[in-house]
Order: sequence, then C-alpha cells, then structure tokens
Amino acid sequence: SGPSSIPETPESPNLLHMTPVRVAEWREIYGRIVLERPAPQGRGLRGLGARMAYWFAPTRMRLDKIGSAAWKRFDGQATVGEVCALLREELGEMVEPAEQRLGHFVLVLRKDGFVALKEET
Repeated sequence: SGPSSIPETPESPNLLHMTPVRVAEWREIYGRIVLERPAPQGRGLRGLGARMAYWFAPTRMRLDKIGSAAWKRFDGQATVGEVCALLREELGEMVEPAEQRLGHFVLVLRKDGFVALKEET
C-alpha cells in the first residue's frame, strides 16, 4: 500500500514505535490547537498529484482537548506509544482506548499532511 511501511491499522505495534513529526504550522487558541497544512512543494507533472490532493484535503483542522494534548507531544522525539502513556497520565480514562484513538488520529493527520512519521531506530 504505497512506498511507506505505515501499517493500515491504528492498533498495530509498528505504529506505536513510530515518531510523529509536525510538518504543519499551528497555533493555540483558548487551549486548543489549530493546524494549518503547508502548501505542496511539487513541480511539473509529478507535483500535480500533490497539488490536486491539496485542494481536496482540509487546510485547517481544529483539535479537541485530546488531539491538542497529543499534538503538543509530537515533537519528533516521542513515539506514538510514548505519547499514549503521557496522555493516560494527563487525561486518564478520557483517552481510552488510547492506542486505537491515537493511532487513528496520527494516521488521519499523516494522510492530510499535518504530520510525518519516522521509524524508531
């Protein structure tokens, strides 16, 4: 399913070992994060797909309390699994089932161009 090794299911252990890296501009408004997706950088016919996808994907996303707390931890250092543990400590039962919720959230952010994922070495 494409050139990357990103798993299809959010609960996959592989995703839990990956590190989300923010690639979007963001700001905090009244304690909630608002993301702005960067414009595609592709040129020529090869970049056409990136530009077309840009027009059909959201350019802004307002995050809820859980999403905002997670976003602040996507610093390129903590894995998805580590962020799950931190969210459990901070928000308790509200985040459960944490792995499934955060996994789905990360995959949506990646698909829409707000984060990139790197594998832990």
